[in-house]
Amino acid sequence: MTGTEPAVSVRKVGYAGFETPDLDRLTEYYTKVLDFALVEKTATEAYLTTNSDHHSIVLRQGEQRARSFVGYEIDGDLKTAQQRLKAAGYEAEYRSDAAFASPEMLVVREAGTGVPLELYSAERPGGTDEITELRPVKLGHIAAFVDQLAPIQSFYQDLLGFKWSDTIGDFFVFLRCNSDHHAANFMVSETRTGMNHIAYEMRDLTHLQTMFDHLSLNGYQLEWGPGRHGPGHNIFSYHHDPDGNVVELFTQLDTMSDEASAVFDARPWHRDSPQAPKTWEVEHLSINSWGYINPAFLER
Repeated sequence: MTGTEPAVSVRKVGYAGFETPDLDRLTEYYTKVLDFALVEKTATEAYLTTNSDHHSIVLRQGEQRARSFVGYEIDGDLKTAQQRLKAAGYEAEYRSDAAFASPEMLVVREAGTGVPLELYSAERPGGTDEITELRPVKLGHIAAFVDQLAPIQSFYQDLLGFKWSDTIGDFFVFLRCNSDHHAANFMVSETRTGMNHIAYEMRDLTHLQTMFDHLSLNGYQLEWGPGRHGPGHNIFSYHHDPDGNVVELFTQLDTMSDEASAVFDARPWHRDSPQAPKTWEVEHLSINSWGYINPAFLER
């Protein structure tokens, strides 16, 4: 990482795209099981949200592919961003007919994976302000497999303005774009590609427990969790959606309210005082400080 000013500054992860062979089945999972609000649906697409943003998830009929594209909200105007990206050596396609509630965006290919990243700066109204017993608060983060860590970390930090939060060993990095501990994380793998998991934030432990019971009543079992991760210290749970994609539901993620402090907001469960970004040892406490580890979730 160069430490120079990034070409653009991402301020939040906005949405993720999935291709699915059974659009109706996956739409039903998101609406009936995860309680997302369905905003738009056509014969080939569905747009769903958890909050006032028009969409957090886009489902498209096609071959099964998770994390087929990712949307990031950026600071500043798109024309300036396009010029800065070009000066940094990246071609960014300007589009003005992209999708519902995203009339203008830049599309740049993620280093190493080629996944389209859709950068937008305008508000995307048209979602929902309804707070329900089950619905997640927001899309929290998306994790993916890569063949090398340094190039993807440099791409996100130097080009998109992400900041380093933590690393486990030399194979798993956590990156933030706002006060949340991570919005993107990447795991090195020699055999696996694509998405590792997608994560949705719950309000608190009661909200998480209520969702666990609802998942069970609808035939979805937890594959791992609840537990508490080391990096981020979030209480986690993992299950599979109908397409086999790994979905994390979490709460109590670390935050850094004051970037100038360079430390995360203090929490009683932190083992470091203060808790600063660091490289964690590859050990039990880094993966789940509460104990149980499902090895299937660490396969690389």
